Amino acid sequence: MLNTLSYGNSTQLPDLLIVHGLYGSARNWSVISKRMSDSRRVIAVDQRNHGDSPWFDTHSYLDMAQDLAQVVEHNGAPMDIVGHSMGGKAVMILALTRPDLVKRLLVADIAPVAYGHDQSQYIQAMQSIDLTHMEKRSEVAQALSKHVTDPALQSFFTQSLDLGNKRWKLNLDVLQRDMNHVLGFPEVTGSFDKPTLFLSGANSQYVLPDHRPKIKALFPNAVFAKIPNAGHWLHAEQPRAFEQTLRVFFNDPA
Repeated sequence: MLNTLSYGNSTQLPDLLIVHGLYGSARNWSVISKRMSDSRRVIAVDQRNHGDSPWFDTHSYLDMAQDLAQVVEHNGAPMDIVGHSMGGKAVMILALTRPDLVKRLLVADIAPVAYGHDQSQYIQAMQSIDLTHMEKRSEVAQALSKHVTDPALQSFFTQSLDLGNKRWKLNLDVLQRDMNHVLGFPEVTGSFDKPTLFLSGANSQYVLPDHRPKIKALFPNAVFAKIPNAGHWLHAEQPRAFEQTLRVFFNDPA
């Protein structure tokens, strides 16, 4: 089963499951997880081939949805669920294939469509670094800077370092091979008619008006909202606004 980090205790509110995006981990969400745990139990996962979860030879959204179903069933179904980017696609497939496990769904800055931009350049950047003599994350970040100019991304990637064992906590070979699955979205039947929020960064181009017909076909009760002054990493760029949106949506009794 996936590695999980748990915060707080179960209350009258449903447990909240948080699912990270590509190259991320449960620890990336620790601040929001801790803050949201003041009123409910929060469980953040490391997805397959990420963090401290097992490595597998496949990385499809049907795989990821099955992984998440095991976590929800193990911890007591159903749950409120939020997923960002790749995690957002994974939780959409979970909701569409196992609606019994999901009470409310928040999809953060992603749509159920295929995207054309590739993320493999970051895999190549990480693979190019010889970790043998690296002792500090700052040294790895400096090495990454030759290929990744954004300091925020350098810091983000180094959170997936296992310096003690001189390795990345990412199954880079499989992620690169299955990048077409990560960028795509599988054909699925049915729909999820429970409350669903598609939350985007106002500066992001990941969820466009052209995507809404596909979204509404799969999620007929979907509503849409944007966080001002935020891009694709809306939870990191505007964490308080993101947290407040989670509280309003998941705590609303309506």
